[in-house]
Amino acid sequence: MAVFSEKREVTPVSLAIPSVLLLLLTGFLANETGLLGSAPVGAPLDEPAVVTVAPREFRYRVAGEFFKNGYAVDGPVEVVRMSAPLTITKYQVTAADYARCVAEEACLPAEPEHVPADPERVPATGVSYDDAQTYAVWLSRRTGEVWVLPTDQQLAFAAGSRFPDDALGVDEDSSNPALPWLADYYRETGRKASREPEPQRLGHFGESESGLSDFAGNVWEWTSTCIRRVTLDRTGKVTSDASSCGIYIATGKHRAALSSFVRNPKGGGCAVGAPPDNVGFRLVKDTRWYAPLLQTLREKGLDV
Repeated sequence: MAVFSEKREVTPVSLAIPSVLLLLLTGFLANETGLLGSAPVGAPLDEPAVVTVAPREFRYRVAGEFFKNGYAVDGPVEVVRMSAPLTITKYQVTAADYARCVAEEACLPAEPEHVPADPERVPATGVSYDDAQTYAVWLSRRTGEVWVLPTDQQLAFAAGSRFPDDALGVDEDSSNPALPWLADYYRETGRKASREPEPQRLGHFGESESGLSDFAGNVWEWTSTCIRRVTLDRTGKVTSDASSCGIYIATGKHRAALSSFVRNPKGGGCAVGAPPDNVGFRLVKDTRWYAPLLQTLREKGLDV
């Protein structure tokens, strides 16, 4: 007896249906179990002032340490297309903002080198990467929104022309090994000569094209970007690419690699180069519908 089977045509729509159904089911279960967030905890807390940066293409020099033929070379420049708006706090988190988290026993006290006379108008400093992450979780709970540290790339997107270019400007194929060493020496010397150590009031250092205030002043900002070390062969092909997520990029007048527990970068813990004058942070508002789910999973110790 002949057996006939019906051959169904596979279309993009038919392939998408299971994914859509799974997504809807996941969203339903997350909502029912509280994984998609909840109402703000405690007394109402106003959200910080933000700027929203419209999508665009921009040039971005990749963060990290790059080596070729045994010598430091510049990281590649990529054209990045940001397809969605970025909502980021206009100002750095202030000393008073951070003190509220400390008062509620959710954050550890900051250890600023310079105690601000006007904490409502001066950025919080003397905070580690871990402190900044803790504050972001606290603010998320207190506002009912999801706040996270920006990536180095997101800061570059928002900062525009104020974002530093750490290029040495040396031909990576040069046969003179002294050139990159001298370029790095002069760059680091120039950085040390431009010190203005005490944090200033909000707005002191002006705004970027997008309205981002005080970027690249004298308070470097923690990012969630891990330090990366890339080795290239003579042809430029990557032979090794390693990241260390105990060390993160803090960005300001230049990029600095800092251990996650460092509060005072001038007291040690700067992995490479001249240390920042001060280190603080600002936050990105994650507006994706599934952001609360990711936040909850991160709080439960999952790396997502």
